[in-house]
Amino acid sequence: MNAFRSPSAFGNMPDVVKNLLIINGLFFLASITFSGQQVDLSRILGAFYWDSPHFRLWQVITHMFMHANFAHIFFNMFALWMFGTAIERVWGPKRFLIYYMITGLGAFVLHYGVVAWEAQQIIAEIGADQVEMVKRDGTGVLQQGKNYSNPKLAQLNLIYNIPVVGASGAVFGILLAFGMMFPNTRLIMLFFPVPIKAKYFVMIYGAFELFAGLANRPGDNVAHFAHLGGMVFGYILIKYWSNQEQNRQNYF
Repeated sequence: MNAFRSPSAFGNMPDVVKNLLIINGLFFLASITFSGQQVDLSRILGAFYWDSPHFRLWQVITHMFMHANFAHIFFNMFALWMFGTAIERVWGPKRFLIYYMITGLGAFVLHYGVVAWEAQQIIAEIGADQVEMVKRDGTGVLQQGKNYSNPKLAQLNLIYNIPVVGASGAVFGILLAFGMMFPNTRLIMLFFPVPIKAKYFVMIYGAFELFAGLANRPGDNVAHFAHLGGMVFGYILIKYWSNQEQNRQNYF
């Protein structure tokens, strides 16, 4: 059984992975450039909750190409390069791109589905005037480095006025696909320097994200359910394609 070998040079990468790396890099450079002009692109292109006054339809797509900082984009793009290259070479560019986009959208759907449930619980306990106050004034409060003293209002303020950015949902979908396609490949990760089969790594990571999402620790700014959304939608799509191919074989 061979250990997983990382892809070769940039010029030999398959087209979709290469172009996704370039696009994400350009978005990151643009965010740095515009920040020097006091323009926060994450608030324009990042994804807000659909009931937020800041929500725009294009954010459903553009948030997947925005990242919070260098570490964020580095680890996402490293995983895309490391695992996505092998998958695109098996699937081809069209199927890989479809998978990447659907898992990214699935991450958005599951994350904000959970957020919607949380928001409705809060709204049911406070008055409509307070909800409107948060929508109207919450951004200004956060820009001052503050938040409401009422924990319900503070949580609602984060829901309405903090965007989600990153390709993590799609990347977690790719990680799941790699674990399903190459289950016995041994991985050695920087933070876990012991060889582990891809299928076990995916299961452990998925369980951790579920636990972290349910724990909902204060100050945790990681969208754990977005990660799970990428994995869940990836699993559904892979099974759908597998069933289609099986039915086609049975038909012929």
